[in-house]
Amino acid sequence: MSTALTEQQVKDIQNLDAQKRYNYLLKEVVKNQEIWLLVDEHGCVMLNSEDEDCVPVWPNEEFAISWATEEWSHCKAEPISLEKWHSRWTHGLEDDELALVIFPDQNSEGLIFFPDEFDFELKQQKRK
Repeated sequence: MSTALTEQQVKDIQNLDAQKRYNYLLKEVVKNQEIWLLVDEHGCVMLNSEDEDCVPVWPNEEFAISWATEEWSHCKAEPISLEKWHSRWTHGLEDDELALVIFPDQNSEGLIFFPDEFDFELKQQKRK
């Protein structure tokens, strides 16, 4: 379980560039053993890049909740255990031909990874 972040910490982390937010996400997900999504009655929310349909993921509940506005105001933040992520989500996303947008900022900007690449990076982080 993660420690709650202060409002200032959330703002400071959200203002990091995409690479630094990605590095932060890897550390937090491995430390807390969970990754956060936004979901509704139809499943997890999606973002579309120029080339990919993407599932956005966040390192902490606070960041996922900060996205639950406007068209996503009915969504709720949901944690996925890292164990479940490795055993089910990576393969499921690959089967559905979905990519991941890692810790997008408020402009929907974030690094895009294929599920197998992201899974590999998480496992590498775990070994550190």
